[in-house]
Amino acid sequence: MDEEPEVATTNSDGMRIAYIEIDTLTAQYEFAKEKSLELEKKSTNARNTIQSKTQQLEKNAQAFQQKLQSNGYTSREQAEAAQASLQREQQNIMALQQRLESELASEQQKFLQAFQDSLDNFLADYNKDKKYDMIVNKAAVLYADKRFDITADVVNGMNRRYKKVAASDSTKTK
Repeated sequence: MDEEPEVATTNSDGMRIAYIEIDTLTAQYEFAKEKSLELEKKSTNARNTIQSKTQQLEKNAQAFQQKLQSNGYTSREQAEAAQASLQREQQNIMALQQRLESELASEQQKFLQAFQDSLDNFLADYNKDKKYDMIVNKAAVLYADKRFDITADVVNGMNRRYKKVAASDSTKTK
């Protein structure tokens, strides 16, 4: 695995402690960067779809109002049917928005779980050699000396592992 950082990582009690800056890890871990981009694209596409459908609904509502004001409907039933159609269109848009938001939330949750699983599995292997008593998230720590920071080591190791898995997956699909 990675070589031991040259600085001491043992506190005064003899405990070996290290920390990871999760924000840095997510910003530099290739898997996290790829999945974040995918989720952002899906989110943008969903927003654009809803915005487009909403704009079309607004146009249809304006056309309905103009036709209503100019007595363009031959009967009250025809006007009511057109209004009901607009309401269904609005309900469909709201249902679509809820479905897309739910799908995105589900994909986000799957990504977070995969990220956590990847980190847990990597740290289990990583710590076989390193023998830390504790590896913590820097965000949960008020102060820690930089010598306890193993973020770069973990980022590099996880990226190497991810590239191997990605290369293996790409040869399987060919």
